[in-house]
Amino acid sequence: MSHAIIRKALFAAALVAGLGAAQVSAQDVKSTDNQTVAGKTDDAWITTKVKSEFATKKAVHGSDISVTTTEGVVALSGTVPTAKEKTNAEKIAKSVKGVKSVDASALTVSAAAN
Repeated sequence: MSHAIIRKALFAAALVAGLGAAQVSAQDVKSTDNQTVAGKTDDAWITTKVKSEFATKKAVHGSDISVTTTEGVVALSGTVPTAKEKTNAEKIAKSVKGVKSVDASALTVSAAAN
């Protein structure tokens, strides 16, 4: 048997095995937290978009704000220097397409600003 045929057979076997593992992983994700893979992808996109909006706006210092998204609900946490910056962060996050609501209860204003 030639090396080219063996290589093609191994590649095909690896591809089939990889697709099977991906399908099992997708089923595991869906069954463990009741969120579809597409929903997780949407949430990841929303998180990335909110972070990038923070990075481009002068009204918010996004590096001090953690962003997580679950089923379209954005949770902001961390510390900001002023109440105005906290308000701005909430407004910016709410403006991102796909965001259902924003929870900023874990986003605190630093004591030095008070």
